[in-house]
Amino acid sequence: MSTVSNYRALLSAFCLLSSLLAPPVLAGEEVNIYSARKEDLIKPLLDDFSKQTGVTVNLVTGKEEALLQRLQSEGANTPADVLLTSDAGRLAAAQQAGVLQAVKSEALAARIPASYRDPAGYWYGLSVRARPIVYAKERVKPAELSTYEDLAAPKWKGKICVRSSDSVYNQSLVAGLISHHGEAKTETWAKGLVANFAHPPKGGDRDQIKAVAAGECDLTLVNTYYLGGMVNAQDAAEKQAAAQVAVFWPNQKTTGVHVNISGAGVTAHARHRDSAVRLLEFLAGDSAQRWYADVNAEYPVNPAIPPSVTLKAWGEFKADTVNVAKLGELNAAAVRVMDRAGWK
Repeated sequence: MSTVSNYRALLSAFCLLSSLLAPPVLAGEEVNIYSARKEDLIKPLLDDFSKQTGVTVNLVTGKEEALLQRLQSEGANTPADVLLTSDAGRLAAAQQAGVLQAVKSEALAARIPASYRDPAGYWYGLSVRARPIVYAKERVKPAELSTYEDLAAPKWKGKICVRSSDSVYNQSLVAGLISHHGEAKTETWAKGLVANFAHPPKGGDRDQIKAVAAGECDLTLVNTYYLGGMVNAQDAAEKQAAAQVAVFWPNQKTTGVHVNISGAGVTAHARHRDSAVRLLEFLAGDSAQRWYADVNAEYPVNPAIPPSVTLKAWGEFKADTVNVAKLGELNAAAVRVMDRAGWK
């Protein structure tokens, strides 16, 4: 065999040996999310996270109940690393179902006030929304309004529109009242509120605002980001409806305005735990928090970030300081109260 042939054989053997000894090529980092928030309310943030970190984000959206059932049925085989929901009650339910794990993070603890996260670290709030009274400017004077409790007064008979008792937002509001007044007093209040309904509950928060604007009722209870979305909507009818109503912050001399969160937790069987924690820290960071405020009309959970121009226009308010984890703990009691009160 020639010298050249020997060299080529030796080179081939060396290349083969190198390929066998070399470490395997690792796939790119990724994180898989089950999200109960609509894609357009979270996808831009996830894209920004991927751009900044190189971590691929795989997003699955669906209803809270369906996603929780899916996590439970998948068990240790779930691909999900993060569960993202639109209410503290849903996060508490996920924790109770055993599908979340506790996470300790100095960044999350520094950016998220204690009242907006689970005490043991099973989930963290990422944005805040208030649920104030929204009223018809032409038919209601702010001086006539005071508290959530006052909405059960006979003077409001036939003047209130609300979503159904199936709404987790209303369930959490009732849970908040139970935390302050107990189940019996809250049930009495709920019966008075139901007696003041202008019509049986129907539709979502935007529909309640439109009903007030159309004169079907004078008052409603809605999450602030729905009104913010209508204020800044391209749809002329939505903008016009929003212009006919105003925000009243109830309970400013007592317990404060009911607030809730959208938030997330790392799943119990997360395969990409580090990337999942990194994502939560990003969502609590400055750029994501500004996006929540400016684009989604949500209040930043991070107190270092100011609210948007739209939110500032409604004025400052005193928020209820009860830990939102309590809303999840009292959810079952709230549902019982609403059922007994005839809140359909």
